[in-house]
Amino acid sequence: MRWVRYSADGKTGYGLLEGDSVEDVLGGPFGPFRRSGPRRPLGSVKIEIPVIPPTFYTAGINYSGHARETAESEGKPLRLPKAPDVNYRSPSALIAHGEAIAIPKDASDKVQYEGELVVVIGKLARRVHEKEALSYVLGYTIGNDISERTWQATDRTLWRAKNADTFKPMGPWIETEVDLDRMSTTVRVNGTPMISFRTNDMLFGIAEHISRISRYVTLHPGDILWMGTDGIPSNIKPGDEVEVEIGGIGTLRNPVVAGS
Repeated sequence: MRWVRYSADGKTGYGLLEGDSVEDVLGGPFGPFRRSGPRRPLGSVKIEIPVIPPTFYTAGINYSGHARETAESEGKPLRLPKAPDVNYRSPSALIAHGEAIAIPKDASDKVQYEGELVVVIGKLARRVHEKEALSYVLGYTIGNDISERTWQATDRTLWRAKNADTFKPMGPWIETEVDLDRMSTTVRVNGTPMISFRTNDMLFGIAEHISRISRYVTLHPGDILWMGTDGIPSNIKPGDEVEVEIGGIGTLRNPVVAGS
């Protein structure tokens, strides 16, 4: 099942995406719902951010290849985390599929993409055992963790390097049925493949993260967890178009423009 949040006829709500058409529903993915019609061509609606999260969580270093290549490029020893390392991001940085990533005019040229699997929590989770953790997931979508590396290296926190407006494209919809072990993530810039990796080759899996977070912090329906990335990204610039494709979900596509 694919849940798409969209705007049409001056209203924003959820629908079920089947093929190239969207069917209206009464209710939504986090509670009771029923199909209400009508069906609309997907191309006739504006796709919105698939969920406005109460809290936006991210995994820290979560792929060994990314950690190793980053350490080598910076001339530092490899230090892998011993447990899931959880961060927070600002929901105000989120933009939808098709919306523009705006690079601030005072940013350096080291602005980079990171294609990530996004987990959408479906029900209240508190002190969840790892074996049961995936039952608390509504579904999955795609994220592009835009990062300004000069700010990331010099600021004491990541408040602007990772959270500047438009720096978190997410979408285009929520897929509820996936085979995590068969998924792959590919990032393309202007149609050219830049990075490709097995999506589920994580140091710490989704269940481990949900269990660890919920031991201390209650997860709520609509919370999101971005699972990290692999490989070494390249710089992007105004005029580029970045695509993140994850098998079984779809493709998140966003143009890059110069910001103010």
